[in-house]
Amino acid sequence: MVKAIRQEITVQKDNMIEIHSSALKPGTHVEVILLLLEKPAPKKGGKWLSLLGAGKGSFSSIEEADDFIRNERDTI
Repeated sequence: MVKAIRQEITVQKDNMIEIHSSALKPGTHVEVILLLLEKPAPKKGGKWLSLLGAGKGSFSSIEEADDFIRNERDTI
């Protein structure tokens, strides 16, 4: 059976990594696979994204949309 140990660690200044786990016993044979984590890409759009959902006709619920439509009909 294969068991997995998952840890996020930082590479040290001398390009070394250390893995510490109580599941690792001296003499145990292991295979190490390193996955390099990429930094998340910065969100595009900046303040334009904050405008989404802020305009007239943007409703947080069906009831809110119904109330708006009802009020618009009453003003005619």
